[in-house]
Amino acid sequence: MSDNPTLEECVSIPISEPELLEVTEKAKDWAIMHGAAMRSKTNFSPDSLNFAPFLLTPSSFPRKEFEKAVALQTIINRLMHNVAHDEEFLTTTLAETIKVDEFTGNLFNIYKKVLANGFGQALSLGILRSDYLAHMSDENAIKQVEINTIASSFGGISTHMLPLQSYVLGELGQYEKLKNMPENKALAGICDGMIRAWEIYNNPKAVIMFIIEDVSYNICDQRFHEFYIREKCPHIKVLRRTLTQVHKNGKLSLKKELILEDQEVAVIYFRAGYEPGQYHSQDEWDARYMMECSTAIKCPSIHYHLAGTKKVQQALAQPEMLERFINDPEEIKAIGKIFTGLYSLEDNDVGNATYEMALKEPERFVLKPQREGGGNNVYGLDIPDVLRKMSRVERSAWILMDLIHPPVSKGYMIRPGGTMPPPIVEVVSELGIFGVVIGDVDNIICNYQAGHMLRTKISTANEGGVAAGLGALDSPYLVD
Repeated sequence: MSDNPTLEECVSIPISEPELLEVTEKAKDWAIMHGAAMRSKTNFSPDSLNFAPFLLTPSSFPRKEFEKAVALQTIINRLMHNVAHDEEFLTTTLAETIKVDEFTGNLFNIYKKVLANGFGQALSLGILRSDYLAHMSDENAIKQVEINTIASSFGGISTHMLPLQSYVLGELGQYEKLKNMPENKALAGICDGMIRAWEIYNNPKAVIMFIIEDVSYNICDQRFHEFYIREKCPHIKVLRRTLTQVHKNGKLSLKKELILEDQEVAVIYFRAGYEPGQYHSQDEWDARYMMECSTAIKCPSIHYHLAGTKKVQQALAQPEMLERFINDPEEIKAIGKIFTGLYSLEDNDVGNATYEMALKEPERFVLKPQREGGGNNVYGLDIPDVLRKMSRVERSAWILMDLIHPPVSKGYMIRPGGTMPPPIVEVVSELGIFGVVIGDVDNIICNYQAGHMLRTKISTANEGGVAAGLGALDSPYLVD
């Protein structure tokens, strides 16, 4: 066990072995029977599910910092909306990155083409997730890890973590702990945003289309969105199609409506399209361009996608930059406090100084590319070798970020095929706050905080992606 400061656990650990074995088996069955589940990557079958990795009891998170993150989300929504609609800022910020990062360059080329030809739809739907770690050396104040503007996942399954862990606490006779677990309506919040966009589009016969991977492992999380929409609005049809299928079967009408298999598409929700492997050929890029030209409301639109790049995050953390997008001095101050150190690696005096700093003290940092989906970052002592293999130009596709040191807590991580009884592990937790924003360059129509998720990993692990197999789902137990 580490010597790091720890947060107070929700329940007294260890739990006696007989009780632990019994409640773990019940929790696994609860998870599968309520859809807190995923398809196996190692033994894939479209006809079977494993429960998603989860923490048996909720992990502690500082109450004050949780409430701060919730309160900040509508400001962050507005910030990212303004960033996405600032052509000059996006162009300048990404100028060096797109020269060496082919994927970001392809996205940017679509953006420039759509700008030149005129957007078919002025409105965008943003479903965002701002991720935080508490930082021990700053009295556990939250620091932003990243902001997700595409495929902001786990709103569906995370909604089930509160009742799952509440059930476990009840089985352990810890009912009084439930009052410290905040309500979570992430699924409803996210889906209501899609429904609102569909209503704004104003064609009762049009459909919502989810852009999906060729194989969807995180199927429950996606299907819960579809099922919620159908249940709340039975007249709205949801299609699930890959980029390849859109290229094959989609077309634009004379008025730029997106027509897919004789159905007009009102809203496009991207759960794929955020990494190079999802574009198998030029066909998929052509499909993305066609969708961006259409009258459908995109989530995200191409400019929202670009606004979520790490390079933009790094640029926003520079002093005075927030003033470009936010008018209120108190809001600027509040947002500025959640940023940790973010540094450019471009081939100039500032970037070269960052490069030398990273070689000298690599243990202080994490190296990040312009990618989503987990498993892409480089940590600590691995950084120098990676940097030395890059040319000065190639470094422009990466940013350097101060390593955040979150407080540790103890718990039981339950994984498919895991050891029984589960061992006690030291863990750290990353909080994600969902937000929904709809608007155009001049106006924001709706803007709200839309629930949360907690992703927990072994304290010694660098990455924590659940879909990538590196973390586990959880919910916060708020401590003072």
